[in-house]
Amino acid sequence: MNSGAIVFLVLVAGVTVLGFLAAGWGRADLTKFEEWALSGRRFGTVVSWFLLGGDLYTAYTFVAVPALIYGAGAIGFFAVPYATIAYPIVFVVLARFWEVSRARGYMTSADFIRDRFGSRSLEIAVAITGILAAMPYIALQLVGLRTVFFQLGGIFAYGTGAAALIVAFAVLAAYTWTSGLRAPALIAFVKDTLIYVAVIAAVIVIPAKLGGWAHIFAVSSAAFAAAPKPGHILLPPGLSFAYATMALGSACSLFLYPHSITSLLAAKSANVVRRNAALLPAYSLLLGLMALLGLCAVAAGFHLTDPNLAVPLLFATYFPDWFAGMANAAIAIGALVPAAIMAIGSANLFASNIFGEFSSTRAPGAIHVAKWLCMAMCAFGLIFVLAFPVKYAIYFQLLGGAWMLQIFPSFVLGLFTKRFHPAALLAGWATGMAAATWMAIATYTPATGMSPNVTLTVFGSSLTGFIAFYALIANAIALLLASIVINRRPLQTTPSG
Repeated sequence: MNSGAIVFLVLVAGVTVLGFLAAGWGRADLTKFEEWALSGRRFGTVVSWFLLGGDLYTAYTFVAVPALIYGAGAIGFFAVPYATIAYPIVFVVLARFWEVSRARGYMTSADFIRDRFGSRSLEIAVAITGILAAMPYIALQLVGLRTVFFQLGGIFAYGTGAAALIVAFAVLAAYTWTSGLRAPALIAFVKDTLIYVAVIAAVIVIPAKLGGWAHIFAVSSAAFAAAPKPGHILLPPGLSFAYATMALGSACSLFLYPHSITSLLAAKSANVVRRNAALLPAYSLLLGLMALLGLCAVAAGFHLTDPNLAVPLLFATYFPDWFAGMANAAIAIGALVPAAIMAIGSANLFASNIFGEFSSTRAPGAIHVAKWLCMAMCAFGLIFVLAFPVKYAIYFQLLGGAWMLQIFPSFVLGLFTKRFHPAALLAGWATGMAAATWMAIATYTPATGMSPNVTLTVFGSSLTGFIAFYALIANAIALLLASIVINRRPLQTTPSG
């Protein structure tokens, strides 16, 4: 076993121990649902910053974004503006949601929907959407883990990495069961530190060894142009609308995910949420630097059948084994932390809004249901990844985002107005979900999996855009039409006499 594998094992074992020790953090009673799921809503600015960073900047950051740029070019940079656009939404919308949630005892977005609109059907629809959207996101984290295991080789790659993934799943499940949200919150401190060290070193060392950024851009541009399916180092005009809608649609869905809501509601005040909205863009700089590593992999002359191996291979090629082991540990921990939060957030939805209706006092036994669903969510992600490998892991998350965006009208409009009838909101949601799913299936090819974009032709003009954005338009049209029908429906009266 080389020094890289030893460093990897030591770091992963260390954070595993932290995960179990987190159960004693704050001496909380973890038999209480709110303590297990939201850490008693006591996290301050610093802890929330690391938790949200660990939640939002994941294996997706380290593996999938550079992989998409390696394979497709400039379109992959949409992730940089979308991560920036999202924070004003947090400042305005989510800070208000935190205030309402604290006053009313909400633990999920579906709690808010039920209390606001008085509709059990709409509550369940929002809960199901969150759980469905979290599944591909959890799978994405496991794709990142498997990529690391392939790169490490040896016992880690045994059975195409399945054995190592099963062990990682067992560890994740165990410390999430015992420590709840405290485990990923504590581990996030280590994860973010490792990622910052690895990325800063990478963007200094790798370009220097490849001849500088000017050489990297020139070689990448020529390589994209010569590819069988030409790519682009600069965004061509025909993809501008797709790029813009991917950025905007992803930004609007980012903080609707159950894991994002869970992390936000763990904050101790609305001001903590606002401060994090101002501070978290520092991670967007990190994301931009990571994205450039996709071009470095092109300039390095890598010929990969699996683009997800681009970043691990860069570290293995241009750094000593021990440092590559640290970078691989950062990717692995960057998968385990958000996977735990995603599982907890989904479990909260099931326990609070499907197993039982919203109430400020959770249903008896809800915490046990939530713990078991955590295990089920992680197991599903494991099975999904082992059974259905895809070329671009990022498309897992984009499909979930297309579903998640369909609760935007109910959630965001509901914070500011009650004018929309719950039946109209439900009709819009159903239309958007059906449209997003149909378009995703229609774009599927065995070679690349599902595409995030679809080309629609209207009145003889074609426009390529983000599936989630088009589905949201269908959602809004259905919402407005249903509202008109409901508002014009005559009132039923009881016959007299």
